[in-house]
Amino acid sequence: MTSTTNDVAPSAPDVPSAPGGEHLLDIRDLEVTFTTEDGPVQAVRGVDLAVDAGEVLAVVGESGSGKSVTAMSVLGLLPPSAERRGRILWRGEDLLQSAERRLREVRGGEIAVIFQDPLTALNPVYRVGDQIVEMIRAHEKVSKAAARARAVEMLDKVGIPQPERRVDQYTHEFSGGMRQRAMIAMALACNPQLVIADEPTTALDVTVQAQVLELMAELASETGTAIVLITHDLGVVAGMARNVSVMYAGRIVESGTVDEIFDGTSHPYTAGLLGSLPRLDGDVDAPLVPIGGQPPSMLHPPEGCAFHPRCRWASGPAGCDSVLPPSIEVAQDHRAACLRTEELRAAGTLHRLVEGV
Repeated sequence: MTSTTNDVAPSAPDVPSAPGGEHLLDIRDLEVTFTTEDGPVQAVRGVDLAVDAGEVLAVVGESGSGKSVTAMSVLGLLPPSAERRGRILWRGEDLLQSAERRLREVRGGEIAVIFQDPLTALNPVYRVGDQIVEMIRAHEKVSKAAARARAVEMLDKVGIPQPERRVDQYTHEFSGGMRQRAMIAMALACNPQLVIADEPTTALDVTVQAQVLELMAELASETGTAIVLITHDLGVVAGMARNVSVMYAGRIVESGTVDEIFDGTSHPYTAGLLGSLPRLDGDVDAPLVPIGGQPPSMLHPPEGCAFHPRCRWASGPAGCDSVLPPSIEVAQDHRAACLRTEELRAAGTLHRLVEGV
């Protein structure tokens, strides 16, 4: 499978980079555990992620894989029952050690979030424009009139028609696509260096989904803002992201460039995700190939490789069911965590599954 050409610029000269050549965002060995009545839920288990200025990184996986928990950990947006361990370095500063006052400065001002459901993320009793104005004035010392003018400008920039009129409307007067655009406008209102987009196209029809993704790609290219795109669908990232991290059961099982992930798939789970996508060059009557089984309960994750109960190539005793696979480099900037990666790559097994042959 060949990935779509990416038009997103890798960087922008006017975007401040991290000091000392460090990554803009560098997550190291992150673990997140929720305390519940049934016991501890190990939602994230040793995740490493890095994002540079101007980069678009997609984090992909099924529901419950830990994508959103990882993203929300960055800004401390998890409930009190969550315990975070590891390091979350933002331009060299460990946000896990930062005071709440500092985190309020980072939220919205330096790192913005586009939430999954704008209908619930936007307050229905306040005008859309007032919510954008509040965001701007919370981070910048500007007059209400100046903030309102910028709110109109941002609504126009994201493609909302008649922004001078729409700025005074409520969320119920916006369509689903317009609400999502308004969320993007709010996220970009303070010129953040990083935007975390958590399933930004959920519940949107295909046409509006394509428009929203195209809009985000254009804005990233024009402003140099880094984007972390959280999604369950590898298909939507082919033309937008440069790098992809695939999550399963709280771990990164494969990471690399879009081209490497699509053309050099090195983990059975990634191959399963790609193989389940409909193909434009295939038989329209051919059934989709689902991944068998269900994701594991994170109350009691499996020993060894968490994917082994669903993997058709899992080895027997003292293999995949008991040994935690290390993340190994299979190509430049391409890593995979599978005990049989080299064997499956050499045999072309995963490639045949992706191609549906």
